[in-house]
Amino acid sequence: MRVNDVLVFAVPKGRILTQLLPLMVRAGVEPEPEFYNDSTRRLSFKTNVENLNLIRVRSFDVATFVAFGGAQLGVTGQDTLLEFDYPEVYAPLDLGIGSCRLSLAEPVGLAAQDDPSRWSHVRVATKYPEATRRYFATRGVHAECVKLSGAIELAPSLGLCQRIVDLVDSGQTLKENGLVEVECIADITARLVVNRAAWKTQSTELSDLVDRFRGAINGAKT
Repeated sequence: MRVNDVLVFAVPKGRILTQLLPLMVRAGVEPEPEFYNDSTRRLSFKTNVENLNLIRVRSFDVATFVAFGGAQLGVTGQDTLLEFDYPEVYAPLDLGIGSCRLSLAEPVGLAAQDDPSRWSHVRVATKYPEATRRYFATRGVHAECVKLSGAIELAPSLGLCQRIVDLVDSGQTLKENGLVEVECIADITARLVVNRAAWKTQSTELSDLVDRFRGAINGAKT
């Protein structure tokens, strides 16, 4: 077996991984015991599936690993795919986990008198500048984006800008920071993604894994 024949499966840290693990088990893919050791510093792990290894990385990096061939498949949120828009990444399956939405929000007081249909220019703080610009461009609105990696809800109160674009789940974080959703840009779920080149050269192995997850989603034991 050549090294290049080993498939690498990139999984995200955090909330999505918590929801992904039961789905993986139903799909017949189980990490080695060390994977569950919270104190381990390892990032690469074997699985019970022959020639399938796991790597655990930041959710925002999964698509990059897959696009550039560091991993042949992975799981990441649709928000990441919208932001990076890698042509090398194929997303054959919506896993139906990690549900949230990418939304535009602004202070409650501003929202009470605002009319988004009249905007020609908008300045927003966001982790998703490319997805934000594309969304507003389809409406003929020029979006000036201030890129932040976290604490985005602070931007309006500190005068950085009046509006933000960020992931929203319950909306509680927005509420606690005096913000309210104005528009939903996209509904977000986690997707199983595959490297397009690998899809051609290792199609049998990758198709089997995609089918395993499809069966798991449908409640089938594989």
